[in-house]
Parts: sequence; structure tokens; C-alpha cells
Amino acid sequence: MQPKLLQTLPYLVFISILFLYLYSFALSPYSLPSSASNSAPHLSSSQPCNLFNGSWVLPSNRPRPFYDDSCPFHRNAWNCIRNNRENMDLISFWQWVPQDCELPRIDPERFLGFMRNKKIGFIGDSLNENFLVSFLCILRVADNGARKWKKKGAWRGAYFPKFNVVVAYHRSVLLAKYNQKGMHLTNEGVKGTHRVDIDVPGDEWANVTSFYDVLIFNTGHWWSYAKFPKEAPLVFYRGGQPVYPPLGLFDGLKIVLENMVSYIEQQVPKKTVKFWRLQSPRHFYGGEWNQNGSCLFTKPLRENELDTWFNPERNGVNREARQINRVIEDTLEGRDIKLLDLTHLSEFRADAHPAIWLGKKDAVAVWGQDCMHWCLPGVPDTWVDILSKLIYDNVEPAVG
Repeated sequence: MQPKLLQTLPYLVFISILFLYLYSFALSPYSLPSSASNSAPHLSSSQPCNLFNGSWVLPSNRPRPFYDDSCPFHRNAWNCIRNNRENMDLISFWQWVPQDCELPRIDPERFLGFMRNKKIGFIGDSLNENFLVSFLCILRVADNGARKWKKKGAWRGAYFPKFNVVVAYHRSVLLAKYNQKGMHLTNEGVKGTHRVDIDVPGDEWANVTSFYDVLIFNTGHWWSYAKFPKEAPLVFYRGGQPVYPPLGLFDGLKIVLENMVSYIEQQVPKKTVKFWRLQSPRHFYGGEWNQNGSCLFTKPLRENELDTWFNPERNGVNREARQINRVIEDTLEGRDIKLLDLTHLSEFRADAHPAIWLGKKDAVAVWGQDCMHWCLPGVPDTWVDILSKLIYDNVEPAVG
């Protein structure tokens, strides 16, 4: 008997192990390998949607842009169709796809109906104007009676009479009040100073914030030595007196941000929904705008290229976007202002700037390539999709 039992023992062990495995699997019918679990297409409804993290794809059935070169709200330098910019069909065909949720395309008719009798204001530099122009051209699809609007000190805007909606832009590049002091032209260039009152908001927007139901702020692109070189520096004032010891550019930015955010929280009505748009990245390759920097690219950057371009530790030409974002994010922490983080998705799009197609003869010779603003239609149309989604989520709809 002993030899026979030893012969059957391996089979008994195998059958026992098989039985235990099948039994344990039956008790856990929904367990998946970790790799399959991570790739599940449907996420819990309680998981927040991050519209800012994703990738650009070329879909097979991307709809055409809402507008073309005939939009009456266009700015010539950004009207890349009229300026015959190469690759325009492809530039506007790329689609931003968030990693963990869907980004619906704005429905202009529905959006203006939702915002009926309301007003949206953009305050900041020309990148917010770039944003606004895209918004106006898209919304005009739902109201052909839309007309230009420049009341309340607005630099640019539109009124949509069918819905009684105003969307406008107030130019205030530093947000704080500033003016030129003793500026004059010399053989070495422009000399003088720019006075910045770090505790006083710019006249362009200080008294109009209660007019708007939604506000989108930004500043950053003018906080550079390219805009204010040592021959024409910023000189900071507090309480009407020069600040001593003098502040450097970046320290001045930090204090201005603190003061402007405090002003917004204290003076802008609580019911107003407030956004702060983070930096729009530049894509100068080979040098600054005045050093033959170029952006003649034909496709977006890859994910593994972004840090080379934008990581401040690499000390590249385009590093300031992430540097300034850190200061803005620190300043806004715990405040009642929502971050509109359009930086990362825009970092990919080195292919989507006006570059040499600026619509004016000799413009490149005078100003260099434009690798900062965006072609329209183009990337800002995606910004509009994101902003409209966030407005739906944060604004009370129109009544009636």
C-alpha cells in the first residue's frame, strides 16, 4: 500500500490546490489585475474632473471651427487665416482630451441663454485679449446682431442683444496702477522709469468690477526685463512713497499680487464668480523675441519635451510661465478665486502661434516672430470650452 499511496499523493495535492483556487475566485468575481483596473474607462462619479490634464489628439471627425477670418471681432495680427498662415487647418483640428473625463464643446446658443442678462469681464494683458477675441467670435454664431461694446472703460468687447449679454476686456497689464515717469529717447534707447503703485489697482478696472457677474484676471507677461530693462525699470511705490530698499522685479510682482488679490476679495461682490488664468506659455526657440527666436513648428510638442522647454531649472528662454505660476498659486491658496490652469495644455502647442504671419509688412523685422499670442481659430477656442464648462458649474443660470 505504501508505494501506491506515494504514487497518488501528487495528484491529490494538485486537485486540492485547483479546488482552493476555483473556490477563492468564485468568492471574488469582480477582482481585476491592477493593470486592468488602472485602465478602466469609467470612473466613480465622485471623482473630480481635471480638465487641465490630458493630451492633444487628431480625431477622425473633428468639427470645423465656429468662425473664420470674417469675424468682425478679429484682431489682425491673430487672424492667421487671413494672413495665410501655413498649416491652419491642422492647427485648429487638434482636440484637447482630458485624461479622466470629457470636455464638451461649447454650444454658443445654450451658453448665451444660460448667461442671459449677465456680463463677463476679462482683466489683464493681451493674452486675456487673445482669449476674449476667441470667445466673441464663437458666441457671435448664436447672435448675428452682436456689436462692438467699449463702455465702462473697456478696451474691447461685444454686446449680444438677443440675450442681453456683455463680454468685454479691460487692459491692465500689471493690474496695479503704473505710469511712465520722465521717459525720453536717447542714443542708447528709451530711458526713464515706470512708477508702479503696488497698493493701488489700475484705473482701467478698479471701479468696474461690480458691473460683471464673472471676472477672469491675469498678469505676468509684462513682468520681465524684456519689457522693463534696466534703462527703463519699474520703480515701486507704497502709500505714494518710493519703497526702500528698492524692490526687484520678481519681489515687486509678489507684493502686487498680494495687494491685488486682497483688493479683489474685499471690493468685488461676493456673488461675482472670479477666475485667475495662469500663464500662457511662449514658444521661442533659439533666442528671445528680439534675438531671432522662432516658432515655425508643424505639430505639437511631445510630453517628454515639455520640461526641456519650460522647467525653470533648465534656465531656458520660456521658463517664466512656470516661475510666475508658482507665485500666483501661492498667493491664491485659500482665496475665493478659482484657478484657470491653461498652462500645461498650452505648453504642447508650439505649432499654433502667428509666428511670421502677422498681417503687416516688415512686422517681423520690427517686432520679431510672435511666439506668444495664438492664432485664431486655435488654442484659445479650447480655453473657451473649458471656461464655459466651469461657468456652468459655478454660476447660477438665468431665470426665465
